Amino acid sequence: MNPSEEFVEQGISQQNLRRVSSTTVLTLAYQSLGVVYGDLCISPLYVYKTTFSGKLSLHENDEEIYGVLSFIFWTITLIALFKYVFIVMLADDNGEGGTFALYSLLCRHAGLSILPNQQAVDEKLSEYVTEGSADTWQSSALKSFFEKHPRFCKGLLIFVLLGTCMAIADGVLTPAISVLSAVSGVKLKIKELHENHIVIISCVILVGLFSLQHHGTHKVAFMFAPIVTAWLLCLTGIGVYNIFRWNSHIFHALSPIYMLKFLKSTGIEGWVSLGGVVLAITGVETMFANLGHFSTLSIRIAFTFLVYPSLLLMYMGEAAFLSKHHEDIERSFYKAIPETVFWPVFIVATFAAVIGSQAVISATFSIISQCCALNCFPHVRIIHTSSKIYGQIYIPEVNWMLMCLSLAVTIGLRDTSMMGHAYGLAVTTVMFVTTCLMAMVMIIVWKQKTVTAVAFLLVFGSMELLYISACIFKVPEGAWIALTVSSIFMAVMYLWNYGTMKKHQFDVENKVSMNRIVSLGPSLGMVRVPGIGLVYTNLVTGVPAVFGHFVTNLPAFHQVLVFVCIKSVQVPYVCEKERILISRVGPKECGMFRCILRYGYKDLQQENYNFENRLVSGLVQFVETEDETASKATDFCGEFGNSDVEAFDSSVHTISISYPEEDRVRCSCDIQVMTSDIGRVESFLLKDESLQILKAKESGITYVLGHSYAKSKKPSSIFKKFAIDVAYAFLSKNSRESNILMKVSPTSLLEVGMIYYV
Repeated sequence: MNPSEEFVEQGISQQNLRRVSSTTVLTLAYQSLGVVYGDLCISPLYVYKTTFSGKLSLHENDEEIYGVLSFIFWTITLIALFKYVFIVMLADDNGEGGTFALYSLLCRHAGLSILPNQQAVDEKLSEYVTEGSADTWQSSALKSFFEKHPRFCKGLLIFVLLGTCMAIADGVLTPAISVLSAVSGVKLKIKELHENHIVIISCVILVGLFSLQHHGTHKVAFMFAPIVTAWLLCLTGIGVYNIFRWNSHIFHALSPIYMLKFLKSTGIEGWVSLGGVVLAITGVETMFANLGHFSTLSIRIAFTFLVYPSLLLMYMGEAAFLSKHHEDIERSFYKAIPETVFWPVFIVATFAAVIGSQAVISATFSIISQCCALNCFPHVRIIHTSSKIYGQIYIPEVNWMLMCLSLAVTIGLRDTSMMGHAYGLAVTTVMFVTTCLMAMVMIIVWKQKTVTAVAFLLVFGSMELLYISACIFKVPEGAWIALTVSSIFMAVMYLWNYGTMKKHQFDVENKVSMNRIVSLGPSLGMVRVPGIGLVYTNLVTGVPAVFGHFVTNLPAFHQVLVFVCIKSVQVPYVCEKERILISRVGPKECGMFRCILRYGYKDLQQENYNFENRLVSGLVQFVETEDETASKATDFCGEFGNSDVEAFDSSVHTISISYPEEDRVRCSCDIQVMTSDIGRVESFLLKDESLQILKAKESGITYVLGHSYAKSKKPSSIFKKFAIDVAYAFLSKNSRESNILMKVSPTSLLEVGMIYYV
């Protein structure tokens, strides 16, 4: 593997990318063509057709064609080039891009996160960077506003989820409109082919596309770039050919005067048709979202020097063709292709459509995974499809759901114009959400003046609102699909987040006093059994109610007890050396500890190595170094203040347990040697408590998981009863169980049933 491929597969940070050679940057720019620009480059298949659908088809003359081309040129130039390539890409979150990256930046710098279990110690993470210039009065005022009105923090999350759900709707619509548009071109050569046959062929391709998702895209990732490059060269050649053959003066249409003439002559029909123009920039959000696998410079180079001019030449060439062939508006793209190269271009167009769909489907998997990390989506099975590319994942349930919805859209509508109306609404909504978040980032993170942020919001936000208004007018003509799909996902996300937060609130309010359990031990006949018990809990402090329920009904627990909490932190990734925090719960003689596993919103929340051995090794390390670090930890607690001491339970210190990648196997072997020969361990002069932990490991490890059911209280409102007793209960029943997600062996599993009244 060459160095450039290794960079892409491992994902390199923006800091490292600044130091790589120009050859590597150019190679990354080339490879980004197959991952980033697939969706954007297939837009010429349907832009003009969708724009001139409806009543605007009555205005098919040169002035209207010039006006549409002018809108396309300035939309791509202002939004795609200036907004995304030159401005938005600067707002990366430790090299990661996308809506969640902007939201994460705001949460860290302004304290807007509503994720539970946030601790002051999380701010010590290497990627939790908030240093910078001092707050301006504008940034301080905006932060104070959110502090005084916490409901707006919830509103901001809902606003972000709106953009997320529209992006998921994009994942449904992109395969349908792309494949159907590409296949429809065959009717020009096989005129006797019925429309039903086109739909059947499209459905077969869609089924094949979604059926191959479980293999992952990493095996063919480097094959995508040549295909997209060939497609862009085809667009360039076709565009130049049509310009010189049909209308060499078409470049006059780039003047913004033609936009005003277009709106003046077409009136409301012209305004409504802008919902088709916006399809020219579908996929620009992908440039920002895929920032983590490439670099800002490489994506900028690919777009500025190849994608941008190729698309403009194609749109200009197609407009030149239409200026002489008004009657061919329905099939203008394929009609504009020279006869001798029709079939090669058709084949490349079909491959390009599949690649564009693949990129959006993979992005949808990533979005769902991030929503799960934010407690905004039911737990689903997430599979890594590549041992080299960390971000390549596959979610079976989501994959088949997307396939069914895409097939339903293809069979139900059979019209790319109607699909385009829904597609445009989804895309413009995501762009507007990004614009609003960027304006906040400029004030809170970049410490810019309010005038700068407002100017950014007015310039780009007004353009996007214009397109959104045009798309909303098309709701009866297909745009309702985007609203329906996004509304369904919004309802699921909101209800899941609502139910999850209510359960967490119940856990916090019903924490069990460990002193009370210990004091009741003799009266309950409580005994300690050999082995290590891992009690999974949603709390980072205190003893969960499920453990109190467990010892009340079965007054016995393991010799070594570890409360394990898996939580998300508002950073994209948490490196392995900062993953685990271990602290003590109660006095030393109780033999109880707490282990906190921290994950970023782009991390996969499961361990791909021997977690049991790593945890035991961490416990031994904690016990051995406890006395040495106690004094340092006391100063550490004082730094955060008394209110944060509870985060460390009854221990005065918490340590981070880490092992470099190359040491994990060695660590596992060391633990196996220790547990197989306790006499040899004594030669290491370990403490008695460390030896007890190793002996407990020999006796076995048991996972204690809470199997809880949430129910609303009797005096609750009708909405709350429906949300908890019906909707949330249904989602919980059909989501993945915790033991499946953590790959716990049934022989080591002990489930404790409990009802939560919220």
